Amino acid sequence: MQPLYQRLISLLLLLSSLHVFQLTEGCSCALTHPQDAFCNSEIVIRAKVVGKKLLRDGPFGTLRYTVKQMKMYRGFDKVQHVQHIYTSASDSLCGVRFDINKYQYLITGRVYNGKVYTGLCNFNEQWERLSLAQRKGINHRYQLGCDCRIKPCHHLPCLVTSKNECLWTDMLSHFGNSGYQSRHYACIQQKEGYCSWYRGITHRDKTTINTTEP
Repeated sequence: MQPLYQRLISLLLLLSSLHVFQLTEGCSCALTHPQDAFCNSEIVIRAKVVGKKLLRDGPFGTLRYTVKQMKMYRGFDKVQHVQHIYTSASDSLCGVRFDINKYQYLITGRVYNGKVYTGLCNFNEQWERLSLAQRKGINHRYQLGCDCRIKPCHHLPCLVTSKNECLWTDMLSHFGNSGYQSRHYACIQQKEGYCSWYRGITHRDKTTINTTEP
């Protein structure tokens, strides 16, 4: 019986190692326009990360980041004030990494049992790296377009199929959520429920650009 037992243990260890390998290769996220990331998040804040602690819960552990919240943009109905952000300690499970006492971050996430969780598939970025249009979107404009649908275009031809859609073409140039539309446009609902791309007013050009094909 002993050799059979040992073979079973070896088989289980092999399957476990294969499972871990799949996890390390398993964090893949669909590209998301920052407006969709904002509208689909339960929590959106700007904060500075001031501490980190590894919690030994679960097989991989959880990182608990202590944050100094600067401003909350979304989530007032969920929590009063965010003090901690939780994420997986494993990169394979899409855990996100923040620098301590260096930058202010835009952090988006969800709330579970009163705790705020985020990961690589959420929109997290250094605040200084956001474009002016993205900052304005987070402050006001994105909320105006949460009833709109941003439709990704991966291959031509692409067509909108309803009046509340904006065609997102950044993927055609392989830039995705770092592309021109992502950085400079918001999809805003106009009259009679129609949605269209909105760039707004810039310092160089005092006109309002409102087009379905930026």
